[in-house]
Amino acid sequence: MLPSEILRQVRRIEIKTRKLVDENLAGKYHTAFKGQGMEFSEVRGYQPGDDIRAIDWNVTARSGEPFIKKFIEERELTVMMLVDMSGSLEYGSLEKSKRNLAAELTALFAFSAIRNQDKVGCLIFTDQVELFIAPKKGRKHVLRLVREILAFEPRGVRTDIASALAYFSKVVKRKAVVLLISDFMAPDFKKPLSHVASRHDLIAISLRDAREIEPPSSGLFTLEDGETGSEHIVDFGSKRVRDAYRQRANERFETLALQLRRSKVDHIPVRTDVPYDRALTQFFEMRELRR
Repeated sequence: MLPSEILRQVRRIEIKTRKLVDENLAGKYHTAFKGQGMEFSEVRGYQPGDDIRAIDWNVTARSGEPFIKKFIEERELTVMMLVDMSGSLEYGSLEKSKRNLAAELTALFAFSAIRNQDKVGCLIFTDQVELFIAPKKGRKHVLRLVREILAFEPRGVRTDIASALAYFSKVVKRKAVVLLISDFMAPDFKKPLSHVASRHDLIAISLRDAREIEPPSSGLFTLEDGETGSEHIVDFGSKRVRDAYRQRANERFETLALQLRRSKVDHIPVRTDVPYDRALTQFFEMRELRR
């Protein structure tokens, strides 16, 4: 892809995602992630209506009167985008590939973050950590993240989510909001997933293409594994083959969803053929209700 084409694509993504942020998502983002970090402010006397869970029992015991701890919300969050750039992300049966979708989602969350005066960073990975961009603020920084995702040429083609999460844990110590964007076609990553989720606010965004869910209705097709290069000829004229294809796709998605729930990781499933604004709105509303 020529640099001029990349710049035009970055510009289109900026216009689209900033419009969504300005019109619908900025306030929801703030509500969903506010209070992720709390700093101690002071101890003051208990007043009717105060939450009894905030009582400072040590001070209360010494003084003989009830006191509560007051906390203030940390104004600045760190948002980290962990973006899968393996071979399978290049796939797209329609106009948009999973890689393009990942770039749009990165831009949307990043613009929401800087609108809220938060810092945004990015970690691009395949079966190795390809690039780490430290968290910063500002529009130019966000556009750089999007440009890197669109234009970056990774060395690896397979996926290793476990090593990406392990690397992230080493370099980012302060609690962060972590968006893990991938199609999750990877070996076991349960342990590092739970480890990161216990220390950070981890959200998994799973990417799927329409053709990965619903097979063609007929004909012989050559299916190529984007990460291994292996090819298989499949006859989708057979109903038995189509049903087996759908069943396998559903089982894989349900297994992922179950693993994320067990690790207490929020999950946003998105597809290349369906507008993602509804899925994101539902996610933000769920977070608001849970709070």
